Amino acid sequence: MTGNLMSTNINFFNTMDRKLEEFKSIRPNEVRMYTCGPTVYNFAHIGNFRAYMFEDLLRRTLKYFGYKVTQVMNLTDVDDKTIRDSQAANMSLNDFTAQYKKSFFEDLKTLNIEEAEVYPAATDHINEMITLIEVLIEKGYAYQADDNCVYFSIAKFPGYGKLAKIDLENQRSGVRIKNDEYAKDSVADFALWKAWDENDGNVHWESPWGKGRPGWHIECSAMAMRYLGKTFDIHTGGIDNMFPHHEDEIAQSEAANGCTYVNYWLHCAHLMVEGDKMSKSAGNFYTLRECVDKGYDGRELRWVLLGAHYRKKLNFTFAACDQARVALNKLTELFARLKDIGLDGDGSEAQEIVLKAKHAFDHGLSDDLNISEALAAIFGLQHDTNKLLNTISLSKAGAEMILAQYRKFDEVFAVFEVDAEKEEAVPEEVLEMAEKRCAARTAKDWATADAMRDQLKELGWVVEDSAEGFRVKRID
Repeated sequence: MTGNLMSTNINFFNTMDRKLEEFKSIRPNEVRMYTCGPTVYNFAHIGNFRAYMFEDLLRRTLKYFGYKVTQVMNLTDVDDKTIRDSQAANMSLNDFTAQYKKSFFEDLKTLNIEEAEVYPAATDHINEMITLIEVLIEKGYAYQADDNCVYFSIAKFPGYGKLAKIDLENQRSGVRIKNDEYAKDSVADFALWKAWDENDGNVHWESPWGKGRPGWHIECSAMAMRYLGKTFDIHTGGIDNMFPHHEDEIAQSEAANGCTYVNYWLHCAHLMVEGDKMSKSAGNFYTLRECVDKGYDGRELRWVLLGAHYRKKLNFTFAACDQARVALNKLTELFARLKDIGLDGDGSEAQEIVLKAKHAFDHGLSDDLNISEALAAIFGLQHDTNKLLNTISLSKAGAEMILAQYRKFDEVFAVFEVDAEKEEAVPEEVLEMAEKRCAARTAKDWATADAMRDQLKELGWVVEDSAEGFRVKRID
């Protein structure tokens, strides 16, 4: 374990109760969490990855504080959209969704998002869904209607609406809805099993109610129960998943099992692009791959997607991506300078700034993933380190202490790559000019030194002097 579990209380904003609550796992030192994954009918867009990045931050933070995490992220590979678009592409459902499953995992690698322990696909768990629906029918919570579909009766479950805060007394009773997605003002009995019709083509499975396919909401309940049990610690997703998806998950799971489904519900806010809601019609709709094609790498995009508290809207801009590049380059340069230090000492000069940064970082993360406070700790240590470097008082031991702390930061942020070897090879001509400049400075031949400096600048290079000598770097 990497953190001190006993000394750190973690608080999360539980959507169910609309308040901050101290996190207490069901099993000591273990967390079981379910995160809503992609519907694999297209390439994931940056709005999707805002949610996946929040969930990665959550996962990494829990591990940082010493928890063993078991994360399940579903792959929705059968629903209204996957069927519709696979037919439009004249492809089988399996072949159509396979290409987007592959691209999704490639995108996760681009953003350095840690893999979940399990990625269950809906089509691999039809039997579990049928079994769950049978239990709901047996207990009187579900019924087969005259359209041969099986629906969940929300009137039979008194707790319906407790997550989204829906007043059922003012809703129409006996109304059914077959679509996977619908609005709060369309509250109705929702489909657990959809009877086959010609729009489904060859997508169907046999069931006690005739051939058909599962509704979207039953998929997650069945897979979560399979891998995490009847009650587990954390369920996450975007705020748009709260209703109807998560509300329906709670109803069918708790009706079937007679116990609490999830103890902590965490939801992230929407992503905006250049200040506006992302949409194809507005021309500001981007997949992760399109952002990479614009010249930004995974580290820069990850940095931007981590840039706001998960419960606040995140405004994605390409100017922010440019700023991320500058910020990360400065940190990379700082790491290189720290590695070059050879001054003797016990490192005591760095101890105070490292401890201050660690405490601030830990406090921020434990306070409902307060990313602003965590970032302030990171930049604060950078500022304090530069002050020590400028006074030429930092020892090799102190430098190692600072580098070690940035490695700890990176257990959560996963962008710094403290030990990555990315130094650009310096051309021999440039090195010769830098050495000539150094020799001129030693001889106090300032005219030659200045001339060498200017020529290096024209070639796009700059020399940084230190007590240990000099280093050459390319100008941004």
